[in-house]
Amino acid sequence: NMSLFRKFFSSGQTNSDEDKEINKISFDQNVPVDEQFIFNFKRNGGKFLYCDSLNEVKEQFENILEENDWFESEALCFEPTLFPMLKENNIFFNKPQNPKFLLATCENLVSDEGSISFSSNQIKQKKPNELPVNMVIIAHTSQIISGKSEILSAIKNKYKKEYPSNITTIKYFEKAQEEDFTQYGSAAKNLYLILLEDL
Repeated sequence: NMSLFRKFFSSGQTNSDEDKEINKISFDQNVPVDEQFIFNFKRNGGKFLYCDSLNEVKEQFENILEENDWFESEALCFEPTLFPMLKENNIFFNKPQNPKFLLATCENLVSDEGSISFSSNQIKQKKPNELPVNMVIIAHTSQIISGKSEILSAIKNKYKKEYPSNITTIKYFEKAQEEDFTQYGSAAKNLYLILLEDL
């Protein structure tokens, strides 16, 4: 069902007909979890980039760096598998003093609320408000789950033993209304999600 997926989400612009279509999505219970996740994630203010190859992931990452003028800056990143992407773009990540963004993977993408869950494997013991405002997250479509109640079982299935700690969900992104997130004490993030098709 990729054509629908692409139609709705690859272009930033939607005309009013498409907007009407998109509004229908949120009420239709038969919508696939991936479409539901993207709809809710974008409604929360997240920026979404779809990729079907690792090369595309690198290209999208470079586009984000260019758009924000982050080349040769500093980034926070705790995952060695992501270090090469930073090195290739001359981004300093060893004990950064003033990181412009976090580069990370995540545990899961939570469809029904459009949020992203993390653990100590991606963010160590940091709380959301201790992370940079800007985040670039790389995830796979296979990480989409339907609801928050599945986060723990997904983590148990993935790690078997040695469960990570600090399981945290981030839901509010740049465009979220101020009054929405202040009551939750949760810092809004300017978040780019690079989603790689792997199913």
